[in-house]
Amino acid sequence: MHTWSLFKATLGLALGSSVFAEPIPNRVQNLEPRQTSVLTPGGSPCGEHGPTNRRCWMNNWTIDKENEIDPPPAFHNREYDFYITNETHWMGPDGVEKHVMLVNGQYPGPTIEADWGDYIVVNVHNMLEDNGTSIHWHGIRQIGESDQDGANGVTECPIPPGGSKTYSFHVVQYGNSWYHSHFSGQYGNGVFGAMVVNGPAVENYDIDLGPYVLNDYYHDTADNLGRIAEKSGPPDSQNIMFRGKNVHHSDPSKGEYDRLKLTPGKTHRLRLINTSVDNSLTVSLVGHTMKVIQADLVPIEPTVREHIFLAVGQRYDVIIEANQPVDNYWFNVTLESRNNCGRSENPYPAAIFSYEGADEGALPTERGEPFAAGCENEVGLVPWLRRHLDPADFVEPGLLNITLEQPELPVQGKVFRWEINDVDIEVEWDHPILEYLHEGRTDWKSKSNLIEIPDANIWTYWIIQNNFILPHPIHLHGHDFLVLGKGSGRFNREEHFDQLKFDNPPRRDVEQMPGSGWMVIAFYTDNPGAWLLHCHIGWHVSQGFGMQFLERKDEIPNIMHLNQLEPNCNAWREYVPKAGWLPMLDSGLKNRRKWRW
Repeated sequence: MHTWSLFKATLGLALGSSVFAEPIPNRVQNLEPRQTSVLTPGGSPCGEHGPTNRRCWMNNWTIDKENEIDPPPAFHNREYDFYITNETHWMGPDGVEKHVMLVNGQYPGPTIEADWGDYIVVNVHNMLEDNGTSIHWHGIRQIGESDQDGANGVTECPIPPGGSKTYSFHVVQYGNSWYHSHFSGQYGNGVFGAMVVNGPAVENYDIDLGPYVLNDYYHDTADNLGRIAEKSGPPDSQNIMFRGKNVHHSDPSKGEYDRLKLTPGKTHRLRLINTSVDNSLTVSLVGHTMKVIQADLVPIEPTVREHIFLAVGQRYDVIIEANQPVDNYWFNVTLESRNNCGRSENPYPAAIFSYEGADEGALPTERGEPFAAGCENEVGLVPWLRRHLDPADFVEPGLLNITLEQPELPVQGKVFRWEINDVDIEVEWDHPILEYLHEGRTDWKSKSNLIEIPDANIWTYWIIQNNFILPHPIHLHGHDFLVLGKGSGRFNREEHFDQLKFDNPPRRDVEQMPGSGWMVIAFYTDNPGAWLLHCHIGWHVSQGFGMQFLERKDEIPNIMHLNQLEPNCNAWREYVPKAGWLPMLDSGLKNRRKWRW
């Protein structure tokens, strides 16, 4: 355990019922109000939300209001029941039978939809035969509700087979995200789905096409592939799926292309999500551009792109104008040619976007202009709600040093392990960090790789140093973060300080950091809880690429009902000795031992 003093205001780096935590004051600082949006008069102060007035949501809640400080009142509880099952002879979308784990029998799982300010309530029922599970709500800040974050070994114990747990949380952000299991590599077996939180937008559009889920796809199970990855590196995916569909990579008579309808002359909002285990994806629509209006859950100033790179876990909301001749058009995924961002056996993954009136049985004729896809994050993304940092506060940034090791273990032999500050994370499924706090204890294991942040409402600064050639999509739970800068080689303050952007830098919850390079991030300590920071490549996090921030530890027992952890943790501890197998005592982050179907 490490505790970083923050007196200088800097750092260098639910079996349970609904929880309605006390509000946390002074959550965001250094905001610059934007000019008032131009809004159409109507039945409420900002007008009526609609195709010509998307910046208005309701009453006084507009795109210009700081969403996390003052969300609309919670008018609804949006309640869902998730049944997690395993299927051993499931016919996949590209015509290959495989083992899967599904949510409500669907691939991908059902979409969660809510409005800005609602409470989402999800009853998760684990009907798997031999696996625990948990559900993480990717990108949702969980302000005052860290116990609802769904990271087993950190915020909860896994839900045992036959068990159920109710998650309840307040959505103070709006936009496009996803949920997924945080139990080892389970989401790679199918336990994932989209989330949409309706709210205002920076640009008008006519039609909301909903979430568009993209993911790499494997014919083997994620646990088998994880064992391959830790011995010989990431395996190739067999396919790329578009909303759970695609033809077989070598036999297009198997499966089908996903088809999406566009209305001629209309503008369409499409919510792109990369839910892959390993493959970063670059998307493009032949003959069209895409206007990006949101990155992850952060509205941005509109920017037009011909193609868009999505690292694992990233989302973009885009507007597509159907201004071309009525026809069918390829929606292409291009993978980076140097294989630093994952490889697939499908060389030309694609879906079909069809204008109304086009021949529904015909394939597009134009493949589009070839281009060299990179492995770098989109640049030039300017948050709509501005943040300003004082460069003078960048005094003692913390360091997260990433290395790749290859230890020789007694059973597995040589394996790959990713370390942050010389530790490959291994937290305890049967004793999560929040339960330690409930018990008044701080003697968690050093492998928890935990750094305490005791001070409230300050900006903390972190240098993440990558000492290996591969890029990594870095994801932080409980926060979005500011990306002050990135570069190659080792960070040197004298050389690189002037390259850092303190005036409204990009902000999001997943950022692609460069291989053999550095990235400087900052986040505001407005959210007590235990929060993971990890690489979102499934193989890497399974091999130890993660650490925890324990933020404002002393406040946590007073704002959360930590006693509600106990029924589920007791059920898990009771289950394990009877299971007949040794579970991995990790965080759902590390593939250490075999579990059973």
